[in-house]
Amino acid sequence: MITDEEVEHIGLLARIKIDDAQKKLYAEKLNSVLDYFAKLDEIDTDVEPTYHVFGHTNVLREDIVVPSLPQAEILKNAPATKGDYIKAPRIV
Repeated sequence: MITDEEVEHIGLLARIKIDDAQKKLYAEKLNSVLDYFAKLDEIDTDVEPTYHVFGHTNVLREDIVVPSLPQAEILKNAPATKGDYIKAPRIV
């Protein structure tokens, strides 16, 4: 059951001002929604929960190790370097 205090807390989170009369009204409406969900939970459908409508198990590409560019090649293309590193502007 949703209480008036919980409705007030939800209003604070949503940044909505709710007066006392509205708290009672919203509490009743939210409780009726929760009661409806409780009725739906009682129904035995014999259907497994689905997380995806298709039977995909893994749609990602295969992870294949390939050689990368040599460090000297990468540093040659960098706008600024310092030793063996790419120098980037300070972000503060």
